[in-house]
Parts: sequence; C-alpha cells; structure tokens
Amino acid sequence: MTQLSALARRAEAAGLNASAPPQEAEIDGWLLRLSPGKAKRSRCVNALAEGRLPLAQVLARCEQVFAKSGLPLIIRITPFTQPADLDRRLQNLGWFEFDAADVMVRASLDELPATPGLRPVDGPRYAALVGRLRGSSQVEIEAHAERMQHAPRPYQGFILEGPDGELQALGQIVVEGDIAGLFDIFTPPAQRGQGQALRLCAALLREARSQGAYQAYLQVGTDNAVAKRLYTRLGFEFAYRYHYRSKDPSAAD
Repeated sequence: MTQLSALARRAEAAGLNASAPPQEAEIDGWLLRLSPGKAKRSRCVNALAEGRLPLAQVLARCEQVFAKSGLPLIIRITPFTQPADLDRRLQNLGWFEFDAADVMVRASLDELPATPGLRPVDGPRYAALVGRLRGSSQVEIEAHAERMQHAPRPYQGFILEGPDGELQALGQIVVEGDIAGLFDIFTPPAQRGQGQALRLCAALLREARSQGAYQAYLQVGTDNAVAKRLYTRLGFEFAYRYHYRSKDPSAAD
C-alpha cells in the first residue's frame, strides 16, 4: 500500500469520526447517520461491511429508519464501500448519483507559512455564523450545533477577523491523534478574492500542528475548482472521490 493510499484510508476513518452525530443506527454492518442538519455526510448511510442480508432487505430496513426520522434515504459511495459493487447495483436499480466530492490530504504539516492569529468561538455561535453563510434553516443550524457538542472528536471553530473586527473567514478543525480535518471553510462574499481563505486555512493547520497533528485532510466539492486550487497551493493533493446515491428526488436539495 502506498503512503497516499494509507493516508486516504486514515482520512476516511477520521472523517467518519469527525462527522458523527448523536443520531446513529446500524443495520447489517451499515452505519446510518440521521442528523436533520444540512451536511449530507451526517444524514446518510455509510456501507462499511458487506453484511449477510440480501441488498433489497437491507435497503428496505434503511428506508424505514430514514422515513421515521423524516429524512430521504441517501447512501454515500466511496472507494471503501462494501459490497464493492454497491454503486453499480444501486445504479441498476435507478438510484441517481449526485454531489461528488474530493478528499484531499497533506502528508506533512511542516513548513506552514506564518499567519494572523485565530479567535476560537463556541459551537452554537459558530453554527449560527456558518449557517447564515450557507443559508441554513434554524433546524439545520441547531442540528449542526448539536453535532459539534456531542461529536466523539470535538469540533473546534475559529474565525479570522480584520482590524475593525469584521469577519474575514471562518473554519473548523477536528484533531484525532496525529491527523486533523478541515471543515466548513467559508469566506463572506465581501471578503472573497483577498486571500482570506488561504490565510485562514494556513492558520488552522498551524493550530492543528500545535495540538500534535502531523497530517491533514479535507473534503471539497468536485466541481469547486476555485477551492481545489486554494488547497493545492496549501500542499494538499487528491486522495479519492466519493458521491451519494438516492432514489428520492428531494435528497439532492
């Protein structure tokens, strides 16, 4: 196994831990996440094991659980999904594909540029700030704050401010041992194109390094070319791609 593929597996495991909501269930080796928040990674199925039940039976049971939670059934497909042919089988059943994302990794957190200081903010305030930038509903904001509060690997939210206290950018880190994830990187519209996200991410990585992290990962929309150029400048490289499938048209909203 190459260093990159080993780091990709570490990033996948750490990302699962980082996005864990308090609402979870398990069916035949599949991990069901049932948060009413906006992030799809916290309201989808991660097929982690091949299991013993027929696929139709597992899907029916998952659909019942998601319906009871008022959520459309979404399955996240990664290179590590089991069974390995699940993506093809769902496609043959008419499940559509949406929201592809790239996982990028940085193998070392050495040689980070000097950056302005960050200011930590508590979970509820952070969820409110990022929720307004995302256009989230109050239910989604509250679910985000709940997930931050109860996550097994606590989120740490930070903001970057200008000399007059204006919000320039905000983001989160999740540190698990010697690997850290960057999440929810946002720049207010008025601050875009000024290098704020680059300064923020460099500062977040320095903070993670100070907490013992030596490697990092992040998730970014496959079609977000601007963000991917930024992360490449920061030393991240492509590790793998994942996407979602559903048969419910509302799942892609």
